[in-house]
Amino acid sequence: MKKEAIKEEIELLYKALTKLQTFEDCEALLKDLCTTKEIEAMAQRIMAAKYLKDGKTYEQIIELTNISSTTLSRVSKCVQHGKGYKNFI
Repeated sequence: MKKEAIKEEIELLYKALTKLQTFEDCEALLKDLCTTKEIEAMAQRIMAAKYLKDGKTYEQIIELTNISSTTLSRVSKCVQHGKGYKNFI
């Protein structure tokens, strides 16, 4: 797929997300777009980010969420240096 087409598709996704107004809207869209496993993986990352912000250790978070250390490391970098997590947890 061409880069332009992918960029256009991603922008359409972002625009769809900005139109969500309720919990029910979000739930319906994610259930339509994602598999149960994909939703669970995103939820696991959000919970790991919350635990990081709450001061829990990597070991505690891995035990609580069953997240891989590689994924937790990525979440940690995003919590520290990213823009998204800090606005939503």
